[in-house]
Amino acid sequence: MNTQLRHLAVVSAVLIAVLIGATTYWQSWAGGELANRQGNAVQLVTQLQIDRGTIFAANGTRLAWSVPHKKGGLTTYSRRYPTNGAFSQVVGYATTGQTQTGLEQSLNDFLTGSNTTLTNAFSQELDRLGGRTVHGDNVTLTLRPAAQMLAERLLAGRCGAVVALNPKTGAVYALASSPTYDPNLILQRNGYAKIAKIRGTCGDASALYDNATQGLYPPGSTFKMVTASAALDSGAYTPTSTFYDPGYCVEYGRHVSNASSPDGRAEAYGNVTLAQGLEHSINSVFCNVGKQIGAAKILKYAKRYGFYSSPPLDTPSDTIYPSGLYNKGKLFDPKDPATQVDPGTLAFGQERMLATPLQMALVAATIANHGNEPRPYLLQQVTAPDGSIVSTASPSTIAHPISAKTAAEINQMMQLVVQGGTAAGVGFPSSLDVAGKTGTAELNLGNLYDSWFACFAPATNPQVAIAVVVEKQPNGFGAAVAAPIAKAILENLLHR
Repeated sequence: MNTQLRHLAVVSAVLIAVLIGATTYWQSWAGGELANRQGNAVQLVTQLQIDRGTIFAANGTRLAWSVPHKKGGLTTYSRRYPTNGAFSQVVGYATTGQTQTGLEQSLNDFLTGSNTTLTNAFSQELDRLGGRTVHGDNVTLTLRPAAQMLAERLLAGRCGAVVALNPKTGAVYALASSPTYDPNLILQRNGYAKIAKIRGTCGDASALYDNATQGLYPPGSTFKMVTASAALDSGAYTPTSTFYDPGYCVEYGRHVSNASSPDGRAEAYGNVTLAQGLEHSINSVFCNVGKQIGAAKILKYAKRYGFYSSPPLDTPSDTIYPSGLYNKGKLFDPKDPATQVDPGTLAFGQERMLATPLQMALVAATIANHGNEPRPYLLQQVTAPDGSIVSTASPSTIAHPISAKTAAEINQMMQLVVQGGTAAGVGFPSSLDVAGKTGTAELNLGNLYDSWFACFAPATNPQVAIAVVVEKQPNGFGAAVAAPIAKAILENLLHR
């Protein structure tokens, strides 16, 4: 009899534990999922009563916070944002109708307290049951406001983006996209329609579009970093390998010309090395490299850098586009690159190659970080309402595209670009010790080009890697348009 009683007691205890666990899960742990279901009026009211956590920049500046509204004994909350619009695409917005974008969407579980520690979950559940306000967790980002706002100001309404990150840790310091908008408009009558009409000077990019992670641009000569990686890392070439440059490369019986200089003349350099080919961004050199090593090898190394997959980041996955060859608007991964891809023009970032600024920043960061590609991240820390730490970022590496030797060789070659090559006239102070690569991407739009610059500094001990693109610029040479923006951001972040 005692044995039966003991068995009954054990079964009862297990059932009670299961009941408690299930209740806790559905009311606390799964609360975020339930609350996000559209059209559920009860859950909508519940969400409006949650005091969403504050989003802070790295220096403590508030980037999103909740404001209470009291009516008829009911307290609800709505969001407020800085009015300068510098953080709009990355932070996003959260509306009273439960629409979220940007980090407001991807970090929603933290901000509503649904994804927190067990202790805080029980505390929040007690608050719910007691009719008290539930406070979400606060999040601190890696973004540095001064650099972010400077980037937006320098883009000055033009279409483009700036990405700046730490090449060793992957912490993102700036993720700026232009044109931008005031997210507070979303709470106003016809606010969304007003925002949707905002266009930059290029006329085709919506302010709701994050050009830093969604913008796909022909990378032009910044892609030579990838081609050089394939050429050197595979052992096909060395930095001192020699070429003769008559001003063009012959491919498929036609001339593929070097880029014109700012005065309009096509450049020809004669006998040069691969290092000089990168220094002066000589298309014929890289065209011949492409012909020799083939499109398949170039694409292989591009994939090692992360092309053809979306870089991992804290923003919503559907706002991070993969870089690669595109055909009729769709990502194109050729089954037979030897017959389907032009290796000569691919080698200097044309053909059908499109890349996001985030991806090109990661290429520069990998070279800076001895061939190790850092995992980019925006979320530095999550803190509970009582001040306890819920989680903290742990920097990691996501790939090893090239050897340390190859990275060191390209680093040296990119320093030449700034010291005496295509970026020599930008005026980088020697104290910055910059390694960079210009890009002037052809668009078949007359004298309009996408202007690029990718770089890192200090070259001997990199602390910042940057990619800048400014879209559809008249005579938009990378050194003239994009590089000065990178210079200002580097000076801001390195305080030099």
